[in-house]
Amino acid sequence: MTFAAKKILIIGGGFSGMAAAIQLRKQGEQVDLVEIDPGWRSYGAGISLGGATLRAFKTLGILPQFLEQGAATDDVELFLPHGQPIGRLPTPRFAGPDVPGGGAIMRPVLAKILAEATVAAGADVRLGCTFTALRQHADGVDVTFSDGQQRSYDLVIGADGLGSKVRAAILPDAPRPQYSGQCVWRAVLPRPPEVERAMMWLGPKIKTGVNPVSKDLMYLFVTEDRVDNVQIDPARFAPMLAELLAPFSAPLMQQCREQIDANAQIVYRPLESLLVPQPWHQGRVVLIGDAVHATTPHMASGACIGIEDAIVLAEELAGVDSIEAALARFEARRWERCRMVVENSGRLGEIEIAGGDKAEHAQIMRDTLIALAAPI
Repeated sequence: MTFAAKKILIIGGGFSGMAAAIQLRKQGEQVDLVEIDPGWRSYGAGISLGGATLRAFKTLGILPQFLEQGAATDDVELFLPHGQPIGRLPTPRFAGPDVPGGGAIMRPVLAKILAEATVAAGADVRLGCTFTALRQHADGVDVTFSDGQQRSYDLVIGADGLGSKVRAAILPDAPRPQYSGQCVWRAVLPRPPEVERAMMWLGPKIKTGVNPVSKDLMYLFVTEDRVDNVQIDPARFAPMLAELLAPFSAPLMQQCREQIDANAQIVYRPLESLLVPQPWHQGRVVLIGDAVHATTPHMASGACIGIEDAIVLAEELAGVDSIEAALARFEARRWERCRMVVENSGRLGEIEIAGGDKAEHAQIMRDTLIALAAPI
């Protein structure tokens, strides 16, 4: 087997960057990973994951850790605000007949699983460090780092998220993230026995739900329409979230409302999206994950498509001598799938904001799930 790149730098230690490090090390490449946060922290509450994400975890080799430390479940139960059941959304078992079709986990827990796998794979991880300059030439990329070091690489992977500095360096005219008109609130609460899987209550303008993230915990999420993308004082988080839950008279929602306090780890996030037209590379520097296709969480697939990027990029780098050919094949394989997730998720949000056609909403969800079932 030949490799197009033997010495690779990954900028960004989030989910996509860590997945790339794990897969590339399996193939024998020398991998450096730099992460600007000296604590290598992952902020946030829970993260919902679909079957395609669990399939990607299986490829990475971290599915057993997820199943032990997170929560894997089948289907999503749907209710009206007062608690009347209205249906169940099936979640196909993409990762195999013995693996549930979805689940959730605390973001910091998933980050720790991936970080441990990254280190175990043998990647050289440097924290509190990022790049300050990239200089490309015929034989590679010379990188200057914030700690004063200089190193040379065959390939640089920018996995530094929505506000990517690598994107700004190589694609200065790329579009900027766009606010969607919605925001999401999340909180961590004790998991009562009746919460066996994801559950959602659909109000006229507000959608709320819970999802198990471990044997003992669940996370609450509330999607709210907001015309303006404004900052909110964290001191106001608890009363504002409690007020959003007031119209939901379902007993479980009111139980959640009573538990909203400073211990609930409340996170507020305006929802933004981004889809950068291809190419996603310039010379020997390529972008993956949220740096080029950040999505709203309506299909629970943002982490999925970023981790898939890492897997596909590693596959393409393994089979050819030309880096340019490998990057072209990577982009060709990823464009339609990533475009679909970003645009379909965005459309679901538009329908929710407008109080639009629920049949269209359901059809988009079905079509997207079917598409996600396809091999990557």
